[in-house]
Amino acid sequence: MQHETEASLVGHEYEVEVGPVAHGGHCVARTEAGRVLFVRHALPGERVVARITEGESTSRFLRADAVEILQASKDRVEAPCPFSGPGKCGGCDWQHAKPGAQRRFKGEVIAEQLKRLAGLTPEEAGWDGTVMPAEGDKLPAGEVPAWRTRVQYAIDAEGHAGLRKHRSHDVQVIDHCMIAAPGVTELGIEKREWPQIATVEAIAASGSADRQVILTPKPGGRLPIVELDKPVSVLRIGEKDKAVHRVHGRPFVRERADERTYRVGEGGFWQVHPQAADMLIKAVMQGLMPRKNDMALDLYCGVGLFAGALGERITDKGAVLGIESSKRAVEDARHNLQDLDRVRIEQGKVEQVLPRTGIDHADIIVLDPPRAGAGKQTVQHLASLGARRIAYVACDPAALARDLAYFAEEGYKPVTLRAFDLFPMTHHVECVAILKPVGKGD
Repeated sequence: MQHETEASLVGHEYEVEVGPVAHGGHCVARTEAGRVLFVRHALPGERVVARITEGESTSRFLRADAVEILQASKDRVEAPCPFSGPGKCGGCDWQHAKPGAQRRFKGEVIAEQLKRLAGLTPEEAGWDGTVMPAEGDKLPAGEVPAWRTRVQYAIDAEGHAGLRKHRSHDVQVIDHCMIAAPGVTELGIEKREWPQIATVEAIAASGSADRQVILTPKPGGRLPIVELDKPVSVLRIGEKDKAVHRVHGRPFVRERADERTYRVGEGGFWQVHPQAADMLIKAVMQGLMPRKNDMALDLYCGVGLFAGALGERITDKGAVLGIESSKRAVEDARHNLQDLDRVRIEQGKVEQVLPRTGIDHADIIVLDPPRAGAGKQTVQHLASLGARRIAYVACDPAALARDLAYFAEEGYKPVTLRAFDLFPMTHHVECVAILKPVGKGD
């Protein structure tokens, strides 16, 4: 039985002044009694009625949705997507904010994380405070860029396709996702029924006409005959082994970046925004300034995106080592970079493989770790290699800031930091930090 002091507050409503934006796609507010609320669908400076969606009377903070806007911010727009709003799809966080305001909020979150976790001001991080949109994404308020080349649809009990609600397994059935890339939309996933299927992941390569769907059947579910509006290869997730199996068509899609073609197999990782790979390569190469005889490392290298760019820029006196934990991605990377004989790819976790290589020096390093970051142990090892420049690609500003603090302890500081809005309408943001040893010139 629930103890009286732990009563659920779900459904309770509070009238609040909305404070600053916080990491995670919400704003911070306080009740008159001083309780902290994380409020979605609100904007800084607004006065709203916030309805509690998660939390008890003893919780450190409560989660809430703004269900009524009493005083609106000048940054507010009518959400263009009919499936955006309290209790609906959780895919977007900022449909109700002007595009310029979204980028400003992301900048505020990056600045706050840098200050709190790394003790750095934007100036000390070498950052001008801006978040750059991708070319073509600068649209007027009320318009939405269609950028998402990979969409994971959830299927409800009736077999209808939709997207998950925020922090929930519940499905919001949709007939169109506004941020889905045209290549995903044209497959017509939402138009048909998916009996016995749990999820449908749709992938539309931006570097080729390759289209792919990856089906996860419900336990004991049978695979339907897939007939979509465009040619598509079909893969499925095995019920017992959870591995990806080819049903028909190619088991990979082809992507393009830096004038190279990359094979990405079985739903493996590739940047979701069509322009992301090229934008990130440009930022990393401008920051690292590779030299022809460099010894370079590409850590968490995926299918070899940065290793390929580095391999193109060194000569036979240099070398590139990529390390990646996914077996399939390593196979793809080796295939993708087979023409670059100074590039080698090793499979395994960075923290295990790197010490085993016996490498005690690198000239330049690029790392693109998962959302959790690289961590103290890996940062210490990287700093010991004496690289003149390190490029850190981060999809989470909190993890970036934590790792920058570890790098500072080892004598490395950021000289430039750039932020890119490669996930419009969501709270996600991509950063590239270039680090150098303190007190050393080039």
